[in-house]
Amino acid sequence: MLEYILLALLITTVWFWIDTISKRELAIQLGKNLSQQFDLQFLDETVACEKITLKRNEKGQVAILRCYEFMVSSSTNDRIKCNLFLLGKNLHNWHIPPYINTAS
Repeated sequence: MLEYILLALLITTVWFWIDTISKRELAIQLGKNLSQQFDLQFLDETVACEKITLKRNEKGQVAILRCYEFMVSSSTNDRIKCNLFLLGKNLHNWHIPPYINTAS
């Protein structure tokens, strides 16, 4: 019986790892899209999962809510910390703080 519990735990861990990797790739793509919308430079290697919790989606089902932090730049010498929230595989919310657009 212990072997089955360990096997189930191992399978769950591997599934979670693979799911987390795919969600990070999705967060990178969504971060790039948000950056383009606001005329910001997306800094690729700065995407990191900050927090993982459980939350109900619009259908009332429990889903994993992941908060990702990433950096953007409005010029060549500044960094702006931004967040996006994935609920399951959907963009739930995002935050880009106010910044001065130096590109104009």
